[in-house]
Amino acid sequence: MNLAVWAPLLLPLLAVPAARRLADALPPRAAAWLLAGSAVALAACSTTALLLLAGAGALRLPPVAAFAHFVLPVVGDQVTVAAACVAAVLLTAVVTALVRTSRRHLVLAARARRRAVAAGTAAGDLTVLQDPGPDAYALPGRPGRIVVTTGMLRALGPAEREALLAHERAHLAGRHHLFLAAFALASSCHPALGGLRGPLSYALERWADESAALAVGDRRLAARAIGRAALASRPGVRPH
Repeated sequence: MNLAVWAPLLLPLLAVPAARRLADALPPRAAAWLLAGSAVALAACSTTALLLLAGAGALRLPPVAAFAHFVLPVVGDQVTVAAACVAAVLLTAVVTALVRTSRRHLVLAARARRRAVAAGTAAGDLTVLQDPGPDAYALPGRPGRIVVTTGMLRALGPAEREALLAHERAHLAGRHHLFLAAFALASSCHPALGGLRGPLSYALERWADESAALAVGDRRLAARAIGRAALASRPGVRPH
């Protein structure tokens, strides 16, 4: 059997650790592009391999025997029925996972926007929620918004609030939600790609941190604001 068909299914096992190590040596923006792009490319390759394997097996079935003169590229007629059946099952699982992931992202985004509209007070691109729990996040859409709770605003000083808002605006400006959405879909196609989730999230946060530092002109202030916001978000922890 042609090993070129099976290689894309095994490649993520080797490529994921290599991408993680390479991302550590890159600036955060480049690291985010590398990690998200690698995940999408590897997912596309592995899914295409499953499609070719399942398609080659389907050409052996009686209902499609009339098309037996077709030969799929790379695969040819070297695929056994058992291998094609396994590929078909895996391909079905991939499609199901993609549909579920897409639906979950749409539902969560719609729920967050409804909450911001119903319970928030809007001013420009900022929406303030009357909630004692400290929280802040970027809400993509048209237009994109920064959502912050009153609990988070109370936990930070005025200058730190500006740094935190700059951090969240950087997420919107960099379209980081698209990186995360693309990765979520890619990781639904191959379980090994889940190993890139942590490094990608870290790279996106570092990217937003650097943008916030440039926006406020003070790296220490930006770092302190993000640190205090992170501490405030932890249950039972009060920033000093």
